[in-house]
Amino acid sequence: MLDVRVLREGQHSGAAGGIVPSSFRLLRQVLERIERADDGTLHPALSVPVPDAVVAELHAVANTLGRSVIDRFPWAGDTQPQSDDIVKLLLDNAWGPSLATVGFGGAPEIGQAGNTLRPGTQAKLVIRLPPTLDAEAVAPVIKEVLERDPPQGADITFHVETPQTGWHAPPRERWLERALERASQQWFRRPPMYMGMGGTIPFMKMLGDRYPRVQFMVTGVLGPASNAHGPNEFLELATAERLTGCVADVLAAHARRDRDNVSADTTASGE
Repeated sequence: MLDVRVLREGQHSGAAGGIVPSSFRLLRQVLERIERADDGTLHPALSVPVPDAVVAELHAVANTLGRSVIDRFPWAGDTQPQSDDIVKLLLDNAWGPSLATVGFGGAPEIGQAGNTLRPGTQAKLVIRLPPTLDAEAVAPVIKEVLERDPPQGADITFHVETPQTGWHAPPRERWLERALERASQQWFRRPPMYMGMGGTIPFMKMLGDRYPRVQFMVTGVLGPASNAHGPNEFLELATAERLTGCVADVLAAHARRDRDNVSADTTASGE
């Protein structure tokens, strides 16, 4: 949370206006240090190089999804996306940092607001990080950027609540590539495709660190207007059934692989 304070208590705007700086203006000024207001570019410490293999995968995804990457959102008025380049949008969502101001404090509801210059403004910030960026390492960097040299000497503090590092799956082994290809063709009549998302599932990072040699199949049922985590979230049953079939087939392929490996070991030992 970012907290900008200019007074110990509120003052009438007519008495303080032009003398006491607006805490909201100073908050905007400080936020500009980590996010450019004109195009949304974030501080360079929040970015990482994108692997070439990821870029190639997202080109294939962009060719398949096309404008649905943009059109699936309920845009208000003539609001435009960050870019018209579908590949860039997918890359920025999965591998680019993003900032969302999800809450404000220090201001009353509009209907209850009076002519008072408020003592401070707080903003709850959610910063989505690229999957290979260490959240614990970058958090103090951003804190220092926001708190240093406070404009007009204001009292500025930035508190990091729960830094969470993302996760990037290890390269897929050949058996898994084949199993995914067969299962996808069987159930969807299409080859599998791979894309990340700007969300964080903390236990995936924990599992990846604990079992670095394990292969992972992470998937879920999302589609246009499914509105995950929203008040009207829904599940498209036919797609869920096909996806369940895919997962079952991949698990069966893994079981066959283990069985074949055991048989090969037994033969090699002469038993």
